Amino acid sequence: MSLDDKLDKIRSPKLENQRETAIILSAVEDTLREQKHNQTPTAYFAALLALLGQAVTLSNGTVNKDLASSVIYLLDLVIAHVPPAILRSKFSQILTTIAPTLTSQDANAPLVRSSIGCLQSLLVAQDTPAWALPQTQVSPRRAIAGLLTLASDQRPKVRKRAQDAIAHVLRHPPPTPSLDHPVADMCAETALKTLSDTLAVANASKRRSKDSMQEHHQPGLMHALQLVRTISSASGSWPSKKIEPLCEILMGVSRSNNEYLTMGAFEVFEVMFRGMADQFSSSKLPRLMEAISELKPSQNDSQLLPPWIAVISRGYDVSAQIDPEGTFHKLPELFRTVSEFLSSAALEIRVSASECLISFLVNCVPESVIVEPSVFDETTLEKLAQLATDLLSVKFQAAWMEVFNVEAAFFEALRWRASTLARNIITTIGELRASESFNGKKEADVVLGKAIQSMGPEAVLGILPLNLAKSQKGVPGRAWLLPILRDNVINTNLSHFKFEFVPLSEAMYQRVIDHDESEKTMEVKIFETIVHQTWALFPGYCNLPLDLVPAFDQGFAELLSNLLYSQPELRADVCRGLQTLVESNREILGVEANEQEILLRSRITKTTAQTNLDHLATYAGNLLAVLFNVYSQTLPQFRGYILQCINTYLSITQEKVIRLSAWFSSANHEQELLETFARVTEMLEAALKDVASQLKPAKQQVKEPNPDQMPPTSHTLMDLIITLSIYLPPPTFLQLFTLTSRILPLTNDPQLQKKAYKLLPRLATSANGAMALRNRNQDLQSLLLSSASTASAPARRDRLLALATTIGHLPPSDLYFIPSVLSEAVIATKETNEKARIAAFDVLVLMGRKMSEGGSIEQSRIPHMDAAASMVKANLEEFFTMVSAGLVGETPHMVSASITALTRILYEFHGQLQRNVIEDLVSTLILFLTSNNREIVRSCLGFTKVIIVSLPTELVQPKLETLIPGLLGWSKEHKSRFRTKVKHILERMIRRFGVGEVEKWCPDDGKKLVQNIRKTRERKKRRKAERIGEEEEEDEDKRATRKGRFESEYDEAVYGSEDDEDSDAASSNDDRAPRSKGPHPRTASVHAKGTYITELADDEPLDLLSRDALSHISTSKPVRFKPRAARKAKIDLDGKLLFGEDADGNTSAGDAMAVDAHEDPGDGTLEGGIDAYVAAIRGRDAVQRGRGGRLKFSNKRKRGADEMDVDEEEEEVGVGMERREKSGKGGFGKRVEKGGRGRGGRGGGVKKRGDPKVQRKGLGVPRSRDGRGRK
Repeated sequence: MSLDDKLDKIRSPKLENQRETAIILSAVEDTLREQKHNQTPTAYFAALLALLGQAVTLSNGTVNKDLASSVIYLLDLVIAHVPPAILRSKFSQILTTIAPTLTSQDANAPLVRSSIGCLQSLLVAQDTPAWALPQTQVSPRRAIAGLLTLASDQRPKVRKRAQDAIAHVLRHPPPTPSLDHPVADMCAETALKTLSDTLAVANASKRRSKDSMQEHHQPGLMHALQLVRTISSASGSWPSKKIEPLCEILMGVSRSNNEYLTMGAFEVFEVMFRGMADQFSSSKLPRLMEAISELKPSQNDSQLLPPWIAVISRGYDVSAQIDPEGTFHKLPELFRTVSEFLSSAALEIRVSASECLISFLVNCVPESVIVEPSVFDETTLEKLAQLATDLLSVKFQAAWMEVFNVEAAFFEALRWRASTLARNIITTIGELRASESFNGKKEADVVLGKAIQSMGPEAVLGILPLNLAKSQKGVPGRAWLLPILRDNVINTNLSHFKFEFVPLSEAMYQRVIDHDESEKTMEVKIFETIVHQTWALFPGYCNLPLDLVPAFDQGFAELLSNLLYSQPELRADVCRGLQTLVESNREILGVEANEQEILLRSRITKTTAQTNLDHLATYAGNLLAVLFNVYSQTLPQFRGYILQCINTYLSITQEKVIRLSAWFSSANHEQELLETFARVTEMLEAALKDVASQLKPAKQQVKEPNPDQMPPTSHTLMDLIITLSIYLPPPTFLQLFTLTSRILPLTNDPQLQKKAYKLLPRLATSANGAMALRNRNQDLQSLLLSSASTASAPARRDRLLALATTIGHLPPSDLYFIPSVLSEAVIATKETNEKARIAAFDVLVLMGRKMSEGGSIEQSRIPHMDAAASMVKANLEEFFTMVSAGLVGETPHMVSASITALTRILYEFHGQLQRNVIEDLVSTLILFLTSNNREIVRSCLGFTKVIIVSLPTELVQPKLETLIPGLLGWSKEHKSRFRTKVKHILERMIRRFGVGEVEKWCPDDGKKLVQNIRKTRERKKRRKAERIGEEEEEDEDKRATRKGRFESEYDEAVYGSEDDEDSDAASSNDDRAPRSKGPHPRTASVHAKGTYITELADDEPLDLLSRDALSHISTSKPVRFKPRAARKAKIDLDGKLLFGEDADGNTSAGDAMAVDAHEDPGDGTLEGGIDAYVAAIRGRDAVQRGRGGRLKFSNKRKRGADEMDVDEEEEEVGVGMERREKSGKGGFGKRVEKGGRGRGGRGGGVKKRGDPKVQRKGLGVPRSRDGRGRK
């Protein structure tokens, strides 16, 4: 922005605080005009500098803040446009004048920020001799010292402005041979001292105070880190002499528990590395990396070691960008150093170490080493492979998850070079994966998958053979490798599949055949599964094969053809593989990259890919014949992949024809296409005669489709013609249009009609087809208009797409076709089928665009129009008039469809219509809100929502007076969700026009709804604000939470105690989750992270030096099931078996069949039996006779009796009665008041037969009431 533009904004201020600045600017300009000076930046500068002398008194340092703020604000705008020579000559005067505004205690933030801006422009203009002056004089160095002080100011905007000014000055050094700015060392030293002093104060305060919250609020330290980051990013990295002390301080800061301080330290390192990535500052990187390496923390320091590892990782990433070869040769030593941390007991250290190793492999292995390695490079790769193999030793068993991630990255980095280096890794992981007790099978599968992608399946299977075809005793089968191969085979040799897996499939299939028609056993099903899994590998082998030309020969093509014919269950894999052969090579031809990048990624060049496609094109004719036959024999639901494969091979056949025609005659290939098309067309014409001869009444044609029945031959042949159409030469298009004209009038076969409509959009996708559509557009228009009455409902969507294709190729003189089919498109917007509705909307938009391009409409050519009708000019307004004609339709359905159509095209073209057209349309459609027909109103509500959302405010606001009462008239209608829609529209109105504007036009009975919407919005805002506040408080609580006292889980498990855990749990204030029973959660987590050794089956000790030792080491406690010991039968002295007693005759307490050992009534003894009888007839629970000889039973509860002595049946009945009581109904649907009396009873409601409350109890059993026994 120029100076004049900036001053123009000040001359016409919009804010109150800018008015005084505008007055001063006006006074300065009046003075310049009076003195007849031009209004140049220099003139402004001189006038403002003189005015500043009046605002600042140099003798006592007083500042007139009101005047100085405006003057320095204007000076900040002007000084950047003043010539540097003037600024250098006036440096002392300007600095001494501005200095009081920077040092004054009463200076506000805007005044200080403007002063800093002036100082920035003044410093950038200084030359090398000026920067050489000492700080003791009035020099630029003294000004920089003031800026460094302000860069740690407590005011955020002042601090940010000062840091930006320092960065700007350092990025614009004076002409000098040095890489750094003359004052860069001074800035670095000052910032480093500020950071060091602040850190020392923070550490001392931390030791004195026990408040953990103090550590999380250290603004001074954060400000010092920001200053260091600013200087480092601005001066082309940190000065070389100050690297070592800065690294030491930053590593100390990163040990803090405050995550923001740690992140700030990392950002400084990141800025330093980023600044050293260019060739000018790269010389500082070795010194920086050496300083960081010397600060290596302790082996088990879980706080400092992860950040140190992260810094090392980022540093060597930058080093690899500057010196790829040198960094790669250092990689083995770095790998060995970092891999030692994987043996740590702390999970954080192990994760950081694994991520660092992955970063080394991804960033520090150059592409040249993979493509053309030297002898030294191969030696380095061998060292890396040995180190990667050592990671699988028992030493690193606790980090097996992290180790597997590193191994996967190793295979990705070395690509095919790993085939000769990583055999031991594959062997070890394969043995671990085959072990039943190994818990890391999923992670091992990922590593093996990466190995298959990089090395190829042939190399992996050479190390881990499948052993399926010829199984040997003692050699395990590895069928589990087949799914891994299926997901990861790519860019390998197709001949390996041909000679390895085809024989395996034949052997397994032969075993299936040997069982004849007998019932399938599990073994036969396994053989069938292996056959399917084997051919599931075929698409992967077809993805960029390296040997396609020699491997894909006539014999292999015949094998695939036989499979397509004989084994339908394998057709999907074979077709997908054949399709992948073409598409993967074609993708290489479309890649925009140099040959080396393509070779590194896929190991084939564009020339090889083109050769592969030419080779496949020689087999395309025979393959297409096979695919055509197979397609005709396949059910419709399984045809999709076959049709895609046919389309793919037709495409390479056409490419072959086009390519050969440029060099010599391509009659053979074109002749093959024509012969195929002629055969298919001849068969289709014969089938159409059968269809025409089998006409039946419409009622007899409606049948449920049978998914297991083959479709008619005409459907199959029409699918093939649609697929062939875009590859045919132009002379055949006449025959295509003839076929279409014969099929469209057929009303007895809707599916065939639907396929015929699909032909036109298909032709439009090719250049020859689009030309034919333009040339024969007149015939197409007549055909579509004549077939409108015979179009079936299933074909409506495809007919709309055919209409869109025809309209897209209309010449400007034939626009009469648009009004001829307009009513059909409008009615289709109300179709039940969603795809048909979308197609109708697209046709309407296409019509509008075609009309907006201009042209003429001969109304006399429109069906049912007068032959003397005049010609109309085509434009958008005329199109809207045509659509609006449907508003006077005879049926509500037509009116509703017209409103929906107008809504769609208004949303699309409202920016191109005149304002009066939109106003008339809106006024007309708003009137339909008063209609009594719900279908019309529903469409009108959609129109209302569109105009509120899309039209300008000044156009809609005058309509609110009519619109809002019309809407509120339907606000109480619940059918068709009218109330919800009206409420949503009102919400959008309130959001756009405000509550006051909406309430102004609301009738009295509708204001309640508006008030409800307003209150709901305010409630949501309050809840959102409360939720944000709660989240901030939770973040503060999380930051204030004390971390664990132990550096690792192992130390906590060994040295921790339950008292410590209880105290930690008691100090937690998280009361949202209920305490769960069982072990303490921290104790449980500690035990869960322990390590266990699984005992061997033969009780042999585990050999920790064996290869499979890791598979017997688990992180979860293994459970060993011991066989139940046989117990000796218990018998008495007479030899009878005893139940419920031990060997000494005592009753077992846990035996459910045991009875009380005391001789109580009913204990099984003779005395007990007598006592039970006496208790039954004379006891407290005995039956007694009352008045009239009636039997009376005691219902008194014994002391100590079980209060819940009910069985399951009683509980179910009780639940049912309780439900009936709650509902106020008794049994049999009668109303029973709670506590009242029912018919024939004394209360409690009607009692159901079978209720335990009324059944007679056994002798000695107390009667229960309401589930409680009473004596």
